[in-house]
Amino acid sequence: MATVEITVRGHVQGVGFRWALRAEAERLGVTGWVRNRRDGAVEARVSGAPAAVDALVAWTHHGPPLAHVERVEVAELPDAEDGEDFEIRESA
Repeated sequence: MATVEITVRGHVQGVGFRWALRAEAERLGVTGWVRNRRDGAVEARVSGAPAAVDALVAWTHHGPPLAHVERVEVAELPDAEDGEDFEIRESA
């Protein structure tokens, strides 16, 4: 299992980024959550098979069609996220 925290910066709010990321996460079979941040970024925590997590991180570099991703920050975490699905959380 691999777990990462992802922060995506650019024009990523108001373009369906969280919904598209959840759909991609479900397609890849990873668990975790995604939320908007007050600073305009989108933040996610993702756990799953390393190849699936890597594929989701790669997807975040472009996101859905209306997004304009400027930067993606990824931090590896030591522990897997508890959960069985992928959820959209309240903004933080």
